[in-house]
Amino acid sequence: MGNYTKQDIIQLVEEKDVQFIRLQFTDVSGTLKNVAITASQLEKALDNKCMFDGSSIEGFVRIEESDMYLYPDLNTFEILPWRPQHGKVARFMCDVYRPEGVPFEGDSRYVLKNVLKKAAKMGYTFDVGPECEFFLFHTDDNGQPTNITHEKASYFDVTPLDLGENARRDIVLTLESMGFEIEASHHEVAPAQHEIDFKYDNALVTADNIMTFKMVVKTIAKRHGLYATFMPKPITDVDGSGMHINMSLEKDGKNIFFDKSNPMGLSKECYHFIAGLIKHAKGMSCICNPLVNSYKRLVPGYEAPVAICWSSINRSPLIRIPASRGAGTRIEFRSPDPAANPYLVMALCLAAGLDGIENELEAPEPIGKNMYLLTEEQIADMNIDVLPATLGEACDAFEEDKYIQEVLGEHISKKYLEAKRKEWHEYCRQVSDWETEAYLYKY
Repeated sequence: MGNYTKQDIIQLVEEKDVQFIRLQFTDVSGTLKNVAITASQLEKALDNKCMFDGSSIEGFVRIEESDMYLYPDLNTFEILPWRPQHGKVARFMCDVYRPEGVPFEGDSRYVLKNVLKKAAKMGYTFDVGPECEFFLFHTDDNGQPTNITHEKASYFDVTPLDLGENARRDIVLTLESMGFEIEASHHEVAPAQHEIDFKYDNALVTADNIMTFKMVVKTIAKRHGLYATFMPKPITDVDGSGMHINMSLEKDGKNIFFDKSNPMGLSKECYHFIAGLIKHAKGMSCICNPLVNSYKRLVPGYEAPVAICWSSINRSPLIRIPASRGAGTRIEFRSPDPAANPYLVMALCLAAGLDGIENELEAPEPIGKNMYLLTEEQIADMNIDVLPATLGEACDAFEEDKYIQEVLGEHISKKYLEAKRKEWHEYCRQVSDWETEAYLYKY
């Protein structure tokens, strides 16, 4: 990420022999889109005059109001290192605007910016560090993705067990060449599952980085003859992929989640923030866990949180406070998965926490027990709520949480809920292989 002016960009494009520029943006579902232009159209793009048909993008606008404009964020200019050395390709992340010159309310980047502005008025800056997990699978003879892997590796294993090590190494090197500071990379619990963690940053930069990260992972995996998927649970009976969100708030240059006078080292603002997350966790699930498949990860027995509670000593609850204190004090929100739109996830995490701070919500007592070992009845006996069990339940919870809808705005809330209801209903109508195996020869 640079700190560029228009003239800087024009000079860079000329000096580096950039011939194509991708104007990238994210749709409501969290899918990266782009419009490609040649270098001859660069000044037009920098003057915010590049238009596209918004009616073709999921969750955007109707055909009668389809013209949309892309406003490049100059600080996101990046030359893609895997493209040709002559006639290079670069990209910008863009905001989406209406023809009248006002931000488009269906742009998820705009939603996050709005919540960050609210936090700034309260004196806060919001930093986020993600933990992104994914699977690397074989492709078939036609180059199409499968969920097949020959490896048997598990957590922290190395070559020869970890057959994806070379691809993961090249992904890390590519990310570093694009300015990422990679803190760790390793094999995860399930066969073919991997994690790469990059350094925290301002939430908007981090959301942009997650979209770039996913593009890089998929691109480099393909070069190794593999398919990278961020599907939360691609294989039955193994752990799924999460996207844990580590959050901190700063005010006047200090981490306000830390209070050395408190026995746990946590401030009253930290407790209020936790309470806000707990209050809105069910309503946020529709965004944080956006697929039918997401809820097959969120089941007991696979190291994914189900119980809406918090702890500073174990990883089983929804919210964990890692051991580091002082400037490193942070809240880890563990339910989001990598299929989610990172702009909307971070907007809701921050908004929920600010609701807790503004209204001085009281956090429940922390939980010391391993929630993974408890039954639903035992969790209920502790007066602890649980996350929705299906996308259908998540839609209901989203519809009931008016605060969450207000944060997203009417446009996104309506379009998103319609799409997710449709997705759930289509899934419920399908006859699965499991059903034919279980019932066809019995009845």
